[in-house]
Amino acid sequence: MLSYQAKTFSTLKNLKGITDLEIDEHLKLYTGYINNSNKLIELLNDKIAKNDFEGPQFSELVRRIGFEFNGLRLHELYFENLNGQGGDENKAPKLKKLIEKNFGPASAETSSFESFKDYFLKVAAMRGTGWTLLCQNCDNENLSVHWVNDHENGHVAGFEPIVVMDCWEHAWTAYLKPTERAKYIEDFWNNIDWKVCEERLA
Repeated sequence: MLSYQAKTFSTLKNLKGITDLEIDEHLKLYTGYINNSNKLIELLNDKIAKNDFEGPQFSELVRRIGFEFNGLRLHELYFENLNGQGGDENKAPKLKKLIEKNFGPASAETSSFESFKDYFLKVAAMRGTGWTLLCQNCDNENLSVHWVNDHENGHVAGFEPIVVMDCWEHAWTAYLKPTERAKYIEDFWNNIDWKVCEERLA
């Protein structure tokens, strides 16, 4: 297995609500997932080279890499879909139309897009740490919202993340109180780069 290099993100300054301090602290955590993933890769490569696959150490290395690597990858998707110039879903007409198809029909009170927004944000507000994802089924291109515990539990096989929201408290506690999750959820929504999310569609 090959080691992993950190990515840079050009759209994370001057976000709406979410402070530069929050992003700086969050990027440090991302670096930690990279470092831990690379250490696990190094240890596993040593096991592979020695043909040493017995005992609990090998088993735990294999199990742990899912947590660390998904941690770094989900953070990359999260940072990539944040942009201070974001927040306008009309900049992603293909994605918006697909969302309306999957979360409609519109009622007299709300549009189908507003129904999706309400549901996505309700999932994000659930108690617990994890991730809220809008995903696309690669078999039929349908969209659905999923909750992922930690980093590795709750992913659906064959589904690609389209919109990725970090719902761990470290995503907001550098600029908000731990109890102010609702404000962070609002800030996240106002910074979604819908064009980037649309590019993730099959």
